[in-house]
Amino acid sequence: MRRYYSTFKRPLVSDHKFNSFFDSCTSMEQTKQAHAQLITTGLILHPVPANKLLERVALSSFGSLSYAQKVFDQIPCPDLFLHNTMIKAHSLPSTSHNSFAVFRAVMRAFGLLPNQYTFVFVMKACGNGLGVLEGEQVRVHAISVGLDSNVFVMNATIGMYVNLGMVEEARKVFDWSVNRDIYSWNILVSGYVGMGDMDQAMEWFDKMPEHDVVSWSTIIAGYVQVGCFTEALNCFHKMLQTGLKPNQFTLVSALAACANLVALDQGRWIHVYFEKCEIKMNERLLASLIDMYAKCGQIEFASKVFCNEHGLRRKVWPWNALIGGFAMHGKSKEAIDTFEQMKIEKVSPNKVTFIALLNACSHGNMVDEGRRYFESMASSYGIEADIEHYGCMVDLLGRAGLLQEAEDVISSMPMAPDAAIWGALLGACRIHKDIKRGERIGKMIKELDPNHMGCHVLLSNIYSASGRWNEAKIQREKVELYGRRKIPGCSSIELNGVFHQFLVGDRSHPQTKQLYMFLDEMSRKLKIAGYLPELGEVLLDIDDEEDKETALSKHSEKLAIAFGLMNTPPGTPIRIVKNLRVCSDCHQATKFISKVYNREIIVRDRIRYHHFQYGICSCKDYW
Repeated sequence: MRRYYSTFKRPLVSDHKFNSFFDSCTSMEQTKQAHAQLITTGLILHPVPANKLLERVALSSFGSLSYAQKVFDQIPCPDLFLHNTMIKAHSLPSTSHNSFAVFRAVMRAFGLLPNQYTFVFVMKACGNGLGVLEGEQVRVHAISVGLDSNVFVMNATIGMYVNLGMVEEARKVFDWSVNRDIYSWNILVSGYVGMGDMDQAMEWFDKMPEHDVVSWSTIIAGYVQVGCFTEALNCFHKMLQTGLKPNQFTLVSALAACANLVALDQGRWIHVYFEKCEIKMNERLLASLIDMYAKCGQIEFASKVFCNEHGLRRKVWPWNALIGGFAMHGKSKEAIDTFEQMKIEKVSPNKVTFIALLNACSHGNMVDEGRRYFESMASSYGIEADIEHYGCMVDLLGRAGLLQEAEDVISSMPMAPDAAIWGALLGACRIHKDIKRGERIGKMIKELDPNHMGCHVLLSNIYSASGRWNEAKIQREKVELYGRRKIPGCSSIELNGVFHQFLVGDRSHPQTKQLYMFLDEMSRKLKIAGYLPELGEVLLDIDDEEDKETALSKHSEKLAIAFGLMNTPPGTPIRIVKNLRVCSDCHQATKFISKVYNREIIVRDRIRYHHFQYGICSCKDYW
């Protein structure tokens, strides 16, 4: 039964004063006080203050949907605006069914004629999880009231199909639509980006009559999403050439591309650019900036950027980026100290925080600390461990040689282990040369995924390292049988904005002749300094010791380092990126190179950073 029913009363104050009145409410408690004033003055019966109250309660960051529903239920004869407000408020995934219920009330109980906003809000609810069946019913209603050609309704329909992963259906609506705007094009392009189909996304992007910052940001983010980082940066620079000013979302994607390419110079330029253009820093952009500097080897500067933005440390993202950066650089103590400071500043950690923290413990051989933080997830923070967290624990224990405990962790998992988590333990078996356990785990992986190439490669490497060449050959033949090749070792170096890439034994570079002459000279200098090749890293059946040394000398990171030494002034740091874990021989050789040539050499491999200087590595030979 509705409580506030009486004759219509005109408001005693203007609409502008109502706006100011409610905008001044910054908490739910203040809004409730404003609600009480409306009741006592009778203004709750007027649609303008009632609408403003409902908007504040239902849509503000501190609002309460349950309270909003009570307010709505007690307003006599709510108009279409009030219904639209409630449909919009309920359009989130968790309450989308309520949105549809309010829509049906508009159509049936109150006999109101829905407008374009009604359909836009309820279509959003359908795309957020309510379902395509309900969405198509809403679309039929839109057609029945003559809004089938309304651009806002059509855009909402396209967006609904995109959100449900039905991009081809979205395209059909787009093709059929007579009235399109740039938003229509952007939604369709974002649909193909969401599917990872960048060919189709670029095809439609190129057809667009015009582009705005959203169009470019969507394409740049799409290329980052599929790992095409060079293409992402190329698009970013093309966007700047058009004269468009990027926003925070564009810059987040561009910085992510720089981070993955280890394009420090371009990352620095972007940092200077958005400071010069006075683009406002937010928590996401700060996190991306920290991540970029950390992944480009500048962890100290990443920490400085974090410290300089004290006002943006209320959210978890910048903290996660810094903890993850310290973990990647093997600075486990600094990562833990950052987490403890995070607790002092009362910033709540999330699942990503603990992945970064456990990785830090793994890289620093801090087993006890890792166990403690893993247990504290549920006990102190109410965070249930995902398979990624169990994977971190397996990695932590496996690196430390606690293979049985690592296997016990897998056995105790509340979810079924996948091939990846067993693969982490198999990798540890390789490091610690536990052939028997490795063979047993390899069989388990094959049962889960018979075509798992990584399993065959790891087993082959385990057999090769122990001289069991026949078994190693059988595993490699299985890889070839499945028609798949092992990912080759690849290292890259950026010089003057140009990336130079080297594979094992690469002879495709224009400077190949000079490079191999330099490599021979470098090998002689390293031997004089005391370097001895770790021949156990040769994974092929080669009898001659000299041939084994030659095979090791052509590893991709040695080629990239030699190229860097040839083409940079003395004393210049050399930054290398490798797609695989650095082998122990290259690790040992790089320590000697840093000493013989008096260079700082920074190598980022698949899992972490190594800083070589004066013959010492920052990882302390634990990686």
